[in-house]
Amino acid sequence: MWLLPPLLLLIISGSSAGITGPEEVRGPEGGSLTVQCYYDPGWETYVKYWCRGADWSSCKTLVRTAGSEWEVKEDRAFIRDNQTSCAFTVTMEKLRREDTDTYWCAIEKTGADLNVPVRVTVGPVIAQCHYGPQWETHVEQWCGGADGSGCSVLVQSPGSEQKGRKSAVYISQERRSFTVALHD
Repeated sequence: MWLLPPLLLLIISGSSAGITGPEEVRGPEGGSLTVQCYYDPGWETYVKYWCRGADWSSCKTLVRTAGSEWEVKEDRAFIRDNQTSCAFTVTMEKLRREDTDTYWCAIEKTGADLNVPVRVTVGPVIAQCHYGPQWETHVEQWCGGADGSGCSVLVQSPGSEQKGRKSAVYISQERRSFTVALHD
């Protein structure tokens, strides 16, 4: 009978640590990026928010939900909670190089809020390519070489990245276009 209280404590503490997000996301200067954070069931109606700052204890909240699924916009950031899939999405638009920083996906609760850091990097755009709806299911590629028939693929969608010593080229897909950007 003495094992029941410690077991109950283990179950409760294990269920309160449930928020995850990507370690790092990249976005093109002037464009946008989207971050999706997931949480454990039970946190659906709690307020979710996105804050900025390397130190969690002093991060500045940029946008927050009202505990519902309605999208909320503040300045250049949007947040929307999908309570059915236990995920909230943050979109930052009109990105600037100075937006590069540590951000946090967080859930407001009594006591210490749940949080997970996300490193955001913004870099200059090399090219932006647009395509029609008939190509939405195809792979996008960025190639190097003299012509399209003999080029070597540097990077391709989705989420592919090619890193060099001091730079990285990546593809960000959005609204029937993809952006190739260079990061220092």
